[in-house]
Formats: sequence, C-alpha cells, structure tokens
Amino acid sequence: MLTKRIIPCLDIKNGRTVKGVNFEDLRDAGDPVELAEIYAKSGADELVFLDISATEEKRKTLANLVRRVAEKVNIPFTVGGGISSVEDVDILLKNGADKVSVNSSAVKNPDLVNELAAKFGSQCITVAIDAKEINGEWMVHLVGGKVPTDLNLFQWAKEVEERGAGEILFTSMNNDGTKAGFANKALAVLSSELNIPVIASGGAGNMQHFCDTFIEGKADAALAASVFHFKEIEIKDLKEELRRNGVEVRL
Repeated sequence: MLTKRIIPCLDIKNGRTVKGVNFEDLRDAGDPVELAEIYAKSGADELVFLDISATEEKRKTLANLVRRVAEKVNIPFTVGGGISSVEDVDILLKNGADKVSVNSSAVKNPDLVNELAAKFGSQCITVAIDAKEINGEWMVHLVGGKVPTDLNLFQWAKEVEERGAGEILFTSMNNDGTKAGFANKALAVLSSELNIPVIASGGAGNMQHFCDTFIEGKADAALAASVFHFKEIEIKDLKEELRRNGVEVRL
C-alpha cells in the first residue's frame, strides 16, 4: 500500500513566500529557502513551489531560487508558475527541481502536456487544476482563479492524464484559504476516474481535514500552506495523528 504524502506549498511572489484567502489578500510568510529547509527536516514528503506572479523575465530569478532550495533539501520538490515550454522545464530541472507543475499553459496549449511528458517523462509532469464549483458543476479557472473557462474539472483531468500527466494537483477555489476542509466529494470522483495520483489542495485547517481527505476524498497526497507556515500544525504531529486514524504515512 502506497503511503500518503504531506506536501507544504510555498506560493512565491517577488522571491518571498506569501499566503492569501481564496487566492487574494496576500500576506508575507517568510523566506522560501529557509522554509524549505525547515520542512525537509520536519518530515515533509515533498515540497511544491508556485511562482504566483511568474512572467518570462522572472524565469531566471526562479531558477536561481530553485537552485538555492535544491542545495538545502533532500526531498522531491515541484516548481510551477509561468512554465510554457520545453525550455522552461529544462532550465528548472537542471537547477534542481524534480518535477514541474503546469496550469494555464496546458489549458491554452494542451499539446504542451504531450511534449513535456515525451521529453522528460510523465513522472516529472504535474498538471495543476484550479476549479470552482458553480451551480453544482466544477469549472476550471486560470490565472490564479481569475479567468473562468468552459472546461469541466473531471473531463480536463482525464484528458491531461491521457496526454501524459504524471499526477494532478487539484485546488478547490471554493475551499482555498478557508480552513474549512478539502473538497472531498470532488476529490473522490477524481480519484475514482483517474489512474494517476491526485493531490488535494485548498481548505486545510486542522488535522481532521487531512484524515478526511485521505479517507473520504481518496487523495494520494494533501497540500497545505498557511497551517504549516504559521505553525498551526506541525508535520510530525500530523503524521502521528494520521497513523492513529489508519492512514499510512512515512514517519
């Protein structure tokens, strides 16, 4: 039985870690290199870095940050934000990233997923999907949730799996930053329809929420930010609680 993964997420803006609610009202959460090192030592299974204000000019800055993090951590980490080409991915992997996450660029150019999977292998390619439940239907949104599309979450997830994605990072915009729990019903549907791992994101507020997303949502991994950044939950304590609830984790 595969162990479930706990993944702190570092949203990066102008070289700093930030956190907001429903993708807005950002506040500073610290230096990403320092935080990455702390998480690696405290039992995190992986890290995710998302440059939430990425532009082409910042690619070199992000690559430099990736290299500095890679020197400090011994766990896999995924980097996303503004990645739109094979060249972008090549730069990040050469600087120490283990995986990359693509989101808007995959929606705009679905063939990009095929290209990246063919070039680097599916195990390197995470497709991040930000979706919002509107009138009972989960719809994909872009640009940090600001731009709606006519794509259905489940259909899009299935398509990118078929195109070669190695895992899905699903963020519920309805739940993000609310600390009211993950979108477990949607996660359970995703997990049942896909053959690749699904990472739950958006809504972590307490340890029970993590238990619920693994048991009810059938998620393979759970990602969170503020509860870790602001020391509301310690990863070691969380993993012990998950074990007590019958969830297999790496201690």
